[in-house]
Amino acid sequence: MVATTTLKPSFRQQLQNNYPDFTFTDGKKFAFRPPKTIIIGPPEPNDSLLLLHELGHALSRHQDYHTHIERLKIETEAWAIAKKLCRIYHIPYDEDFVESQLDTYRDWLHSKSICKKCGLTRYQTPDGNYHCPLCDS
Repeated sequence: MVATTTLKPSFRQQLQNNYPDFTFTDGKKFAFRPPKTIIIGPPEPNDSLLLLHELGHALSRHQDYHTHIERLKIETEAWAIAKKLCRIYHIPYDEDFVESQLDTYRDWLHSKSICKKCGLTRYQTPDGNYHCPLCDS
């Protein structure tokens, strides 16, 4: 299902009323700025879904991440909450769109993990550094 709705002012107001602890503000792109600011990007297909995704970050109290796999985890969590919120607010949930959004993080994680010297998959330690099992041994 492809959602092509644009964000309705009444939907935004409903979210502001239902979640008064958060600040909803306009910006250049959809984003969550911890601890309580949800930025609403310009109108686009799936904008209501994107807004619910950012609200998902807020409700999960996501702050930051230390490793790239943690980043993928929090993105996945925010989309799972968005899916639940879609049912509540009667917003179409576009699985293909969500998977394409998650693919950007999966592809990014994959590219970051490839060793530039030998091509093996590196691992990232909690300090954020990548290590190659061949080149670093």
